[in-house]
Amino acid sequence: MATIYYDRDADPAAITGKTVAVIGYGSQGHAHAQNLRDSGCQVIVGLAAGSKSWQRAERDGFEVRAVPDAVRGADVVALLVPDQHHREVYEKGIAPFLGRGRTLLVAHAFSVHFGEVKPSADIDVVLVAPKAPGHRMREVYVDGRGVPALLAVHQDATGSAGATGLAYAWGVGATRAGVITTTFAEEVETDLFGEQAVLCGGISELVKAGFETLVEAGYQPEIAYFECMNEMKLIVDLMYEGGLSYMRYSVSDTAEFGDYTSGPRVIDERVRATMRQILGEVRDGSFAQKWIGEYRRGAPTLYATRAREQAQPIEEVGRRLRALMPWLPKRDVPRTGPARNAMTVVAEPAPSAAD
Repeated sequence: MATIYYDRDADPAAITGKTVAVIGYGSQGHAHAQNLRDSGCQVIVGLAAGSKSWQRAERDGFEVRAVPDAVRGADVVALLVPDQHHREVYEKGIAPFLGRGRTLLVAHAFSVHFGEVKPSADIDVVLVAPKAPGHRMREVYVDGRGVPALLAVHQDATGSAGATGLAYAWGVGATRAGVITTTFAEEVETDLFGEQAVLCGGISELVKAGFETLVEAGYQPEIAYFECMNEMKLIVDLMYEGGLSYMRYSVSDTAEFGDYTSGPRVIDERVRATMRQILGEVRDGSFAQKWIGEYRRGAPTLYATRAREQAQPIEEVGRRLRALMPWLPKRDVPRTGPARNAMTVVAEPAPSAAD
């Protein structure tokens, strides 16, 4: 059984008595900074000079400094920029200014586990990974609740790394919901696998395949969209609330019978073998190497694929149908563009993702 910590298990003094530098004010950064401050922590926001988020953070009431200055004045440094920027930000803005006995904290183990960030032996290195996008993490905290999180210690130079990490999790509201202990390897390997095989890659391809199968068979694209895309939320909500059994209890007997008889034909042994292959590529570091190499070449494959996917028929049909649903929030997705230099995006808001 996993070890799970709650509010009663954390010592708030392990974080409220320290200064936390939140590096980045994007998807995760703004939520961590605001939740920590509201929990009574002293927070500094560290951004690159000229960052678009500098004024935003100041409007939110934070003291904002250049990354090196923020690090110099902090006991805990939370590196919350996107994975692909960790190495440059860490090497240029953090490592030279992070003194002995301080704490480096990350919300995803990618950069440390795969060697993009190589911390010195005299600092604590911990992971606090909330299991929700930043905007949701903030909304839930304001409502008096929290989102679950994972906690891991990579390096314990002071003997207090675990207490600091748990107190930080308390500060962002995660101990209200439960904090599960893990390792850096387990967090990043399961996270990347889940994103690729199920949450993002798997579901996206399954939805597209179902839509295209119906349209190719002569059914109206609008009907195919509702059946294969729109209703997905209804089913996922049932799973979220009560697991697979509650979903099957809530749908018709016909749907449940079709689930049992056809599901294993779609997700067959060939698919499971591919999943095992994907997990192998995550665990041996080949996916990480592939992604970092792609980013450092300017991300041509990422941007070309993104543009192609944005023009898929299911996306065009969906945009038309969602425009007829005034109750839905309007989500305008920016068109793709060239990759940007890491230090210019230290604090720019990032789209919410399955990390």
